[in-house]
Amino acid sequence: MDEIEALSSIYGEDWCVIDEDEKIYCIKISDCLDQPKWTLCLQVILPPGYPTAEPPIYQLNAPWLQGQEYTELANSLEELYVQNLGESILYLWVEKIREVLIEKAQSSDPEPDIKKTSEEVYEDDEDFLLEYEPIQEDSIKMLNYMTSESQEDEELPPIHHGNPITDRRSTFQAHLAPVVTTRQVSRILEKLYENKKIASATHNIYAYRIYCEDKQTFLQDCEDDGETAAGGRLLHLMQILNVHNVLVVVSRWYGGILLGPDRFKHINNCARNILVE
Repeated sequence: MDEIEALSSIYGEDWCVIDEDEKIYCIKISDCLDQPKWTLCLQVILPPGYPTAEPPIYQLNAPWLQGQEYTELANSLEELYVQNLGESILYLWVEKIREVLIEKAQSSDPEPDIKKTSEEVYEDDEDFLLEYEPIQEDSIKMLNYMTSESQEDEELPPIHHGNPITDRRSTFQAHLAPVVTTRQVSRILEKLYENKKIASATHNIYAYRIYCEDKQTFLQDCEDDGETAAGGRLLHLMQILNVHNVLVVVSRWYGGILLGPDRFKHINNCARNILVE
């Protein structure tokens, strides 16, 4: 707990508590420049045996981070852990990642082409919701191509709606449906968007996990809908809770006041509550 308090003080708003009880945290790391080019989110779960007996469970999230680059960074973090067995490691990890980002910023690597569509760019506007045009159609089309017309007559699964959470005029509400095919995912999304209130939400973030019995693997995907990294966090929560054959959608109506990292806490809390229910 001393380490958590220290990190919270050091990193301020870049430090996000996703689930205090489960000790799940997320740190946003950038290359330290006035206008950062490279950013990355480090999400960690601290198991009961940390730091003396167990390492943190971690995930590195950045649209540009993949393949060999991901492997090299992960190996660096694990090497640091081995060199500091039994000691608090998170600060060393964060600064190692920052070092890598600074090296990228100073090298000839081109700036990542990442569309910034988070609500952090929104103006404080009372009439914002009336002017906003939802952009979920592409998400539905992407799911449709994965499914066959023979599944058209599948029965629509029941949709459950969670209790809304409101903070500083922003409202969050989760919706859940059992699904076993991507066609059902698509149809549930279409059904939800028929509701004018849901369709007018600033973001409709979703994630689904379907267990394929024949291949003994998971078919899973997520969508941020403009709230950068929120879909991945939602999917990660579902993985941690070990749920499958379910679609979770979290609608967020922006109220004109920026919430910072608290918005991720509300998204995950909404999702967690409806999954428990």
